Amino acid sequence: MGLFTKDIKTMNDLFVHQLQDIYYAEKQLVKPLPKMADKQLKQGFLAHLEETKTHVQRLEQVFKMHGAEVKAVDCPAIDGIIEEADDIAGEVEDKRVLDAALINAAQAAEHYEIARYGSLIAWARQLGRNDCASVLQRTLEEEKARPEIDDAGGRQGQFACRRMIAAS
Repeated sequence: MGLFTKDIKTMNDLFVHQLQDIYYAEKQLVKPLPKMADKQLKQGFLAHLEETKTHVQRLEQVFKMHGAEVKAVDCPAIDGIIEEADDIAGEVEDKRVLDAALINAAQAAEHYEIARYGSLIAWARQLGRNDCASVLQRTLEEEKARPEIDDAGGRQGQFACRRMIAAS
């Protein structure tokens, strides 16, 4: 079932499809986080790894609450974000530049997740599934609270960029 295809006919179809999409995305994000943990940002990425595992469990809970099969569908958007991060990280030798690139990749993934969870919550409510919306809301709040999203994370990325420019 692809977005904007004949397979999605109802709001329920759309809700389940996007649930499958974000489930895939969360599971994909579990894979690169331990590799990123070798970097200076180790503690933040490892904390996010545990949080992401919890998000996967919550999504499985929502599938069950909604009576839908726990299933992932390919998500080219998150695959692209991960691939781009791998490509850039593989090309960067300066640790400060690498830190800025990793922060940027984390921001891209978090913003994607925030957009998906926000829509899922609205759709769950529209479908009368406030129980599902409540579970998804907890995850959305955690996604928005990530340091790479708030001002501290933004400043961290800015400082890494300024250090790089100053060192040039």
